[in-house]
Amino acid sequence: MTVSTPLQLFGALVDSAAWPALRIILHLAFFAAAVIILWRIWTRLAGAKARPGQTLQLFGTLPMALVAAAFLGVLIYQASWHLTGLFRPEFVGFMQSHDRREFNPAHRIQRGRILDRRGQVLAESQERDGRVYRVYPYGPAFAHTVGYSDPRFGAIGAEAAANAQLNGATPEVLASWGELGRQLLTKDKRPRGQDLQLTLDAELQLLALQRLGNRNGAVVLMRPADGALLVLANNPAFDPNRLSPALFSGPAAGTPLLNRATQGLYPPGSVFKVVLAAAAIESGFSGTLNCPASGYTTSSRYPPIRDHDYYTEAKAGRTWAGHGNLNLTTALVESSNVFFAQLGVRLGHDSFAGAGERFQFDRQVRLYPGTDRYGNLSTGRLPRFARNDLYGLAQAAIGQGRVLATPGHLATIAAAVANRGLAMRPRLLAQEPPAPLGQYMAEQTATRLAQMLRKVVTTGTGRGIDGPQLAIAGKTGTAQNPRGAAHSWFIGFAPAAAPTLAVAVLVEHGGYGSTAAAPIARDLLLKAMELENAR
Repeated sequence: MTVSTPLQLFGALVDSAAWPALRIILHLAFFAAAVIILWRIWTRLAGAKARPGQTLQLFGTLPMALVAAAFLGVLIYQASWHLTGLFRPEFVGFMQSHDRREFNPAHRIQRGRILDRRGQVLAESQERDGRVYRVYPYGPAFAHTVGYSDPRFGAIGAEAAANAQLNGATPEVLASWGELGRQLLTKDKRPRGQDLQLTLDAELQLLALQRLGNRNGAVVLMRPADGALLVLANNPAFDPNRLSPALFSGPAAGTPLLNRATQGLYPPGSVFKVVLAAAAIESGFSGTLNCPASGYTTSSRYPPIRDHDYYTEAKAGRTWAGHGNLNLTTALVESSNVFFAQLGVRLGHDSFAGAGERFQFDRQVRLYPGTDRYGNLSTGRLPRFARNDLYGLAQAAIGQGRVLATPGHLATIAAAVANRGLAMRPRLLAQEPPAPLGQYMAEQTATRLAQMLRKVVTTGTGRGIDGPQLAIAGKTGTAQNPRGAAHSWFIGFAPAAAPTLAVAVLVEHGGYGSTAAAPIARDLLLKAMELENAR
């Protein structure tokens, strides 16, 4: 959890295992300070009575004066905190998240609704038996993004990020906070917050989850032109209507608290070849590389890196002849591991590291002004290799080894290709203006790469999702996983000639990207285009 304010620090301490002991220590320290100060005052007053005419000095030494000043400062701050707290957004948010007492006036606030881009209610407040409860109509479907606001378990996600607005005002509008505080104190009117609209689309989100079914994974759909996130789906999830201590204590089955779309780190497999292809184009690479069936290795000490065709033919009892000489386009269309492993070594360590920097790896990207990991998108991890580690570089070039990425970041890579090389910052708040994240590649590189990715779908590994309804460009991926079956990936965009949507799909242990992830992406893109055309 990122701690950036005193309130967040205090909240982290309260939630930590050390809090019970720390609370006792603080109570004892405060009590001891009070006893010492009172005793000092008493003895000084008694001495002054015994010696009339002398100047009364309650705190004769500098350390005692400092202790007294600190003690009085704490008392004054505590008094101001409680007396004027209801007129400050930080205090109201703190009372909602950490004060569970029945008479707490902050629990009377009718928080604003959280809406999707079409006005569907994702979260709202309802009153029952004189108390206000937060209700999430879609249950787990938006849990990781909308989050929850609960007097016992605190707040996360959009509920935490937009706490001030949902409570009734923004910190800049001091007059409205004064009105909110007056309503809480006088109880003459039920305080109501302001609505918050997200960029998400409930219909598309539900479709993504339906297509995932009971498989673990994540789906991200965004607009390349402005970074608006239309789908941020995770499975499994949790129900914010039914929070319990068991959810937060110990490892839960399937890790439902993990936001796979923004924080799940996975080997990207062959979809990472898009990054390497962009680096190759910008380095001026041309010509062909020989891709034999025997594969490629940097040393006899390491097993050869082979293409999946080799294993398919061997499993069928046949001998595969290899691809022979491939150029960059054909290698991407056929998703040749042998080609890209060689290419990564040929480009070298500096080029690989430079590509990681341009594509914004090893960063945290703000989705909204969040207060914890639910407010950020992790881009992944792209390690630096020792100069003599060529095999590690070859593995990384095909998206294996130590390379990790999140579905959310891979969606920004697909979106950057669709948006002439410029990646827009992913955003969830509808009122937040679009902002650039970074120029991942030159416009000419993006144009050429987009044509290559279209061929992947028309004639290559993604041809199973090609159809007359929609021209899709993209890349399949099958990422080897030491903990079971391979992960299935697809990233892409549509319509290929003038993209308005970009997508990333991960199906954990789904096997080939062409059979598990790609069909989900196709169905989602088709539905999204249908909704856009119907508007």
